[in-house]
Amino acid sequence: MTLTVKLFAALRDLAGSDTVTVVLPDGTTVGALRLELGNRLPLARSLLARSAVAVNHDTTDDEHVLAPADECAVIPPVSGG
Repeated sequence: MTLTVKLFAALRDLAGSDTVTVVLPDGTTVGALRLELGNRLPLARSLLARSAVAVNHDTTDDEHVLAPADECAVIPPVSGG
């Protein structure tokens, strides 16, 4: 399946784009997606580990199984005051 993943903030800067397209086998989990993104963006691995992943506008855990039509976004932690 082919997924287009939306990226925000520092992840977008590291990727040089606000989206990245990945091809993954059917039945792939969010955790496997996170690993694939880390392989593509090695400088972002530690940030990816701390980031939330939203699937169809709801944050989910790494065990969630993805479907080809899912909309995915990786949202890095936010800090400030």
